[in-house]
Amino acid sequence: MTHMERVGIREMRQNLSRYAQRARGGESFVITDRGSDVARLVPAAARASAIDRLVAERHARRGHGSLLDVLEELSEPIAGPPSSEVLDELRAERS
Repeated sequence: MTHMERVGIREMRQNLSRYAQRARGGESFVITDRGSDVARLVPAAARASAIDRLVAERHARRGHGSLLDVLEELSEPIAGPPSSEVLDELRAERS
């Protein structure tokens, strides 16, 4: 689970514009009062992308790295006959 930054209510009040700017950038915060959670500051739904909302509301994690690297690792040939041979056999069975 992704950890939301915890911010005391006094700190939040004194630096609200800075935290609002960070929320605008997709970050989320748990606001505390004397160590107890009292609220969350999350990006507005209209401004946040679907991924930003998943990160903020459902504790999803953003992907890292390149999908192309993963695809290269998975590109090893699969054992078995080529697709063209399988299709030719299926077509022959229909005739």
